[in-house]
Amino acid sequence: MAKSRYKNAADKRDSGGHVAIPFSVLNGAAYLGLSAHARMLLFDLAAQYRGNNNGDLCAAFKSLMRARGWKSEETLNNAKRSLLEAGLIFETRKGGFPNKCALFALTWYALDDCGGKLDITAQSFPRSAYRLKDPRPVIAPRMLKNASLTTAGVVEHTR
Repeated sequence: MAKSRYKNAADKRDSGGHVAIPFSVLNGAAYLGLSAHARMLLFDLAAQYRGNNNGDLCAAFKSLMRARGWKSEETLNNAKRSLLEAGLIFETRKGGFPNKCALFALTWYALDDCGGKLDITAQSFPRSAYRLKDPRPVIAPRMLKNASLTTAGVVEHTR
């Protein structure tokens, strides 16, 4: 019987949940261009994600973010603005008075149904919007070993 390669995975890490952020996000220009505060907010929002609540993530200063170490509401708002401009988060509900906080979604996940809380639909959600800020680099062709610099370096296969 084959042994599962994930059999001892629980023994290799601390218990509890984890934050899954793809390398395409972490290595992308949208993320790399962020300030430290914006990166911290991205992780704070990602820590709220439970697998079925993308779109229902909150960044309210007084009720939530102050307890997570945020000292200034202005700094928090600047970080939110940076994440929105980078396409890493999307505002799914506008905040309003009274007692209605703005809600956000992480754009590398699909939008979840949040029980009618959201102002948008899954069809209007810009999934992977951060990639629009990060066009794929043009890959230069590799030169073969000992190939002439003036030729294309094409080698025919022989048996």
